[in-house]
Amino acid sequence: MKAKTHLSIGFIGAGSMGLPMLKNLISSGYSVTVYDINTGVTNRLEKDKIRTVNNLRAIANNDFIISMLPDTPDVLGVFNRETGINQFLKPGTIVIEMSTISSSSSIEIGKELQKSQIEFLDAPVSGGVKGAIEANLSIMVGGKKDTFNKSLNILNCMGKNIIYAGKLGMGQTFKMCNQIMVATHIQSMCEAFALCKSKGGDLKLLKDTLVGGAANSWMLENLGDLVIDKNDKAGFRIDLQLKDLRLASEAAFETGVSLPGLALVQSLYLQSRAYKEGKNGNQSLFKTYDRMTNQK
Repeated sequence: MKAKTHLSIGFIGAGSMGLPMLKNLISSGYSVTVYDINTGVTNRLEKDKIRTVNNLRAIANNDFIISMLPDTPDVLGVFNRETGINQFLKPGTIVIEMSTISSSSSIEIGKELQKSQIEFLDAPVSGGVKGAIEANLSIMVGGKKDTFNKSLNILNCMGKNIIYAGKLGMGQTFKMCNQIMVATHIQSMCEAFALCKSKGGDLKLLKDTLVGGAANSWMLENLGDLVIDKNDKAGFRIDLQLKDLRLASEAAFETGVSLPGLALVQSLYLQSRAYKEGKNGNQSLFKTYDRMTNQK
């Protein structure tokens, strides 16, 4: 059902995640204008009758600004007083930054925008492209509670599990914790499968057994069959997994927290990248285990 609203949204970043997210906002009745640095992307959007602009200034005069970009430097480039969008935003605008970036950068951006009376939320997501398409993302939000409440209707158009995580930067912290568990769940699944295989066990039977007990996880349910079938298709790429683990490692270093499990799984994924598997799905860690255990 379409929302009855006159609010306008400027959306920055129409990649594999951003595109389905902005389409869900449009289908919910919001007026959405899109900017992407890739003109090929915006040309395709125009053919689909989605309004686009070719510079950040042209997108600044909206009630909400949402960004969904690959990494911290991309976001810092957009929210920059000298060369980015900051100087063009009007007081009272709400910025929802939905990329996965460092929590310290989110705090820095938010504090800078607040000097100009611009409200800011860091709101990274989990659920992958499938969740983005189905508007079924988990969204972890940091910032002022009042700003969160003002943004909730918009967030509900893109996700089903909307969590207010607390102060500015806490959305990114929650996302890092999520990614540590995602990666280590995949690692433990690949490790268990490697042991079972070495003993001549039935991996499909093992997977069904584990799903029914205390070892079950989202990763086992959704990626287990892909691992068993040696399917390396990318829902969430190893390169992106490594980016998120790097952010978690940097945050741990900032606070002096020792996270040995994170260090181990990051090292294993780096081995995958060394074998030029960065574009593969993150379940493809099974290939590293195949090499380590000399199994096919």
